[in-house]
Amino acid sequence: ELLIYGRPIYVTLIARRSSKFAGTRFLKRGANCEGDVANEVETEQILYDASVMSFSAGSYSSYVQVRGSVPLYWSQDISTMMPKPPITLDQADPYAHVAALHFDQMLQRFGSPIIILNLVKEREKRKHERILSEELVAAVTYLNQFLPPEHAIIYIPWDMAKYTKSKLCNVLDRLNVIAESVVKKTGFFVNRPDSYCSILRPDEKWNELGGCVVSTGRLQTGVLRTNCVDCLDRTNTAQFMVGKCALAYQLYSLGLIDKPNLQFDTDAVRLFEELYEDHGDTLSLQYGGSQLVHRVKTYRKIAPWTQHSKDIMQTLSRYYSNAFSDADRQDSINLFLGVFKPAEGKPHLWELPTDFYLHHKNTLSLSQTRQSYTYWWTTGVLKHLPLPFDEVTCAENRRKLTVKKFHKYEEEIDIHNEFFRPYELSSFDETFCLAMTNSTRDFMPKNVGIDPSPFTVRKPDETGKSVLGNKNNREETVLQRKTAASAPPPPSEEAVSSSSEDDSGTDKEDEGAVSQRSTPVKVTDTGDNTKITENVVQSTKDVYGVNLSDIPSEDDLAIYARFVQLGQSQHKQDKGSQQFCSRRPLDKVINLIPISSFSQDNIYEVQPPRADRKSIEIFHAHIQAGRGNMQPLGRDDFLMYREYIRNRYM
Repeated sequence: ELLIYGRPIYVTLIARRSSKFAGTRFLKRGANCEGDVANEVETEQILYDASVMSFSAGSYSSYVQVRGSVPLYWSQDISTMMPKPPITLDQADPYAHVAALHFDQMLQRFGSPIIILNLVKEREKRKHERILSEELVAAVTYLNQFLPPEHAIIYIPWDMAKYTKSKLCNVLDRLNVIAESVVKKTGFFVNRPDSYCSILRPDEKWNELGGCVVSTGRLQTGVLRTNCVDCLDRTNTAQFMVGKCALAYQLYSLGLIDKPNLQFDTDAVRLFEELYEDHGDTLSLQYGGSQLVHRVKTYRKIAPWTQHSKDIMQTLSRYYSNAFSDADRQDSINLFLGVFKPAEGKPHLWELPTDFYLHHKNTLSLSQTRQSYTYWWTTGVLKHLPLPFDEVTCAENRRKLTVKKFHKYEEEIDIHNEFFRPYELSSFDETFCLAMTNSTRDFMPKNVGIDPSPFTVRKPDETGKSVLGNKNNREETVLQRKTAASAPPPPSEEAVSSSSEDDSGTDKEDEGAVSQRSTPVKVTDTGDNTKITENVVQSTKDVYGVNLSDIPSEDDLAIYARFVQLGQSQHKQDKGSQQFCSRRPLDKVINLIPISSFSQDNIYEVQPPRADRKSIEIFHAHIQAGRGNMQPLGRDDFLMYREYIRNRYM
């Protein structure tokens, strides 16, 4: 959650891992016979203006990028127990058959241009990673011969490891230049047209933005495909830089910043960096067996010295997992995804010498159709480029759609009831919008007088916590908030210092971070001045002046149960009386008429109750009296006034 002066903006990162040709690091490399590559992950970052709880009236923006192994027939032999086994090309593919199948899938899914960012090493004393670069260049060159020039595959080679070792080059600056050119070519999705302020004060970079501009907003056309050898460490950093550049354009399109540019060491970028590191750690654990070894701070060359020991431990963990446990994990993946199906009379999963025949179907049966060497794309793909073929309205795509009937009162259809759950007893600490990472609570400095903008550059000692901090701190903060009602008085300075010393044994990188507590903590500077820093999340006693009990009483639970029963009964009554009410509208009751084109939205037009003529005359007379225009009194008014005086004073 990114708070911009109290305006909540949700930043969501979704990673969709492909279930085809899935497996572990050294056991799944390259591509299979159908063009599916190993470790293929589609990453989408979504920006949502949470100040409007509506699907049709809300503002959304999205950007998609992809990672995946080099689309060739290649593998690495791990039987030699070497940290870096030699790379071997398993099959000769002079016509780039498997690469053609892979890029044909990408043209159908994402449109054009397809941009390849190849981060493998270009210069080596002994050819290792360079084997993949040479073959990939030859494949892309061959395939581009038959594509129209405006839809050709764009290939960007960049030896990231070489630039990292150089002391004169800044890796992230070079990646930022690449990211700018990529986002300008592909554009991004936003569900609203350009804001009026961007039309009045157009930015130079905004006018050069690509993609497809429609009446309702913008569409992303094409995608960036990033790869290194493992598609883990280098790829995650490159994707973070591209995502950071796209995030700036997304914020600018929603009118939240005045220029499409974000700087490092701001609360927004630190929050985004933590998202991508969690994203990279999860993918690395699944594919490589350990967390990320090289992070964004490593390439910025600002990582603390303790990070080197962690990198060594992650490297050893990855090596152990690849050597001893990856085979069992691969068998589990094959069984879970249905690649291997047990059957009577056939060998068991653990008896198979290899799973090569399970993932390469052409080894078991010959294909009846052969793909053209020149027209390697699916029929109809080029006709609709740069738009993706899968999103075009045509007869073939309509046959793929599945029509599902639903009732408008179902809970998963009603966005309001699904999010707020009015018939369930919810705890605030378990609510998603409060439990998620917050830029104000977790990253903004707690000192009084600091600019609360998440786009202000902070000094290293001004941050709320380190991005590399221990993730248990967040759980500890939630636990402290749960017990804030019955919390004892604030601890003394000695207690705070002793607790920080205990935490330092598990995480040394949080030394400069301010302790996050739900109660005020007194911090003494070197001088005589004393500063009191308070967390944004305070206890209920401090805010409301009363302590909320942890467990409701039986009487309160009984009252709440009756409330739920009444609400559910009314919910059922609304279903049954919907047609009756539509035939006989009640004149004296406020009617709510849905005005949204989406039936699942809770946006209504309010019709006031009808008033008779006499009531309207009384109301207009009341308005005129307020303006000083008194109406002459009639005979009935005099009689009413005399009756009032007689009853009041006589």
